[in-house]
Amino acid sequence: MITTTTDLMPHQVPAVDKLLPIRVGALFMDMGTGKSRTAIEFVARRQGKFDRVLWLCPVSLKETIRHEIHKHTDAQPTDVCVLDDRVSVETLPPATWFVIGLESVSGSTRVALIVNALITDRTFVIVDESSYIKGHNALRTQRLTAFAERAKYRLVLTGTPLSQGVVDLFAQMKFLSPAILGYHSFYSFAANHLEYSEKYPGRIVRAHHTEHLAAKIQPYVYQVTKDECLDLPGKLHETVYYTLSDEQRAAYWRAKDEFLPLLEDVPTWREPYVLFQLFTALQEIVSGFWNRRDGTTEEYPHARLNMLIEQIGQLPDGAKVIIWCRYRYSVARIVQRLQTEYGDCAVDELHGGVSERERHAAIERWRAGGRFLVAMQATGGHGLTLTESHYAVFYENGFKYAERLQAEDRIYRIGQSQRCTYLDIVASGSIDERIQKALSKKGNAVREFRDQVQQVRDKKDREALKALVMEL
Repeated sequence: MITTTTDLMPHQVPAVDKLLPIRVGALFMDMGTGKSRTAIEFVARRQGKFDRVLWLCPVSLKETIRHEIHKHTDAQPTDVCVLDDRVSVETLPPATWFVIGLESVSGSTRVALIVNALITDRTFVIVDESSYIKGHNALRTQRLTAFAERAKYRLVLTGTPLSQGVVDLFAQMKFLSPAILGYHSFYSFAANHLEYSEKYPGRIVRAHHTEHLAAKIQPYVYQVTKDECLDLPGKLHETVYYTLSDEQRAAYWRAKDEFLPLLEDVPTWREPYVLFQLFTALQEIVSGFWNRRDGTTEEYPHARLNMLIEQIGQLPDGAKVIIWCRYRYSVARIVQRLQTEYGDCAVDELHGGVSERERHAAIERWRAGGRFLVAMQATGGHGLTLTESHYAVFYENGFKYAERLQAEDRIYRIGQSQRCTYLDIVASGSIDERIQKALSKKGNAVREFRDQVQQVRDKKDREALKALVMEL
């Protein structure tokens, strides 16, 4: 029995009303408008008509989908299987939800066999970020389309359905049903709707009969943009999750082991300082580095930066973005990666090493034509008006709600004409989640933990203190 535990937002209700009577459909919904929550509603409303849900998404979003399922339903941990390299066809658990990386369908024969084994006429198949199957010739697209033909219920989700134009429609609609567009092959679709360059083979120069295509897909598609959700609040918040690498996890436990003796014997007046150091060390590690107390720096492989780049790729082309960090290390790595992806002129940075004059020049460059402003909250989180952007990414959060609010309000103030979207990048099962929880209550993560520590120290309960630290 699948039971939802949260209510739909007003704009999600017509999506369910429109697509629930049919077996296949597409949710073309902007970031921040709740594609996942809407998809979960279809699962809840259709239960009894299928045995399992197969949720295919980019590998980097598997943890996010797990969190969304638990956030919006009463699913137990054993109800959700996030596929990893330990699972095979022979060892599949008796779960209701199976979350599988889209890239693995073409990159791993093992995963392809699992997907094939899971899909029957009693499977609900969801493809999240269906732009990943827009290439009609791609192995991933061909495999998924062939496998999913057996499933009665199919749903695709994306905020960018036509990133390259109507050519992207064919594979996504064929996955749902060839009957939607009426073409069984891409070539017949292209012959009727695409005009190619004579000079540059393969380059599409014009699309034809697009009104006909729009009419064909209209019964199967619910589309909404942020601007159309007039009853939504002025701020939209999204969170994406990733898992720590083995190297990060080992360092994370090492840091806790290192700080525990300090907390056991530290004088009360030094306790806040040691706790702040502990929180900082753990947060650095989830960001891929650790500035040790002996002055050395360790670095670890991690998924945080790739997650940032993937999420930016889902935003509208050219949209200006503020990226908030806590550490110079993170600023440097993000700037380097963005310059590689988008060019030097697209990126500016603000941190303690930038003089006031240079800071002003960087902001003016960003306003005039730059795209990304990478800033430390301690430097750029106060006083600035940055309403040219309505997207802000919190690569790392401060520990205090007041700091977070100040950073959010750089784009949410007089002069802002659009709704603001805030994206948090969070490592599952880490200090990130404790910080998120404290900020959601308008609190201070370190102070809340200090109160807990003081309670067990007053009782001189060393085992309880150890348990507190190990839970971080």
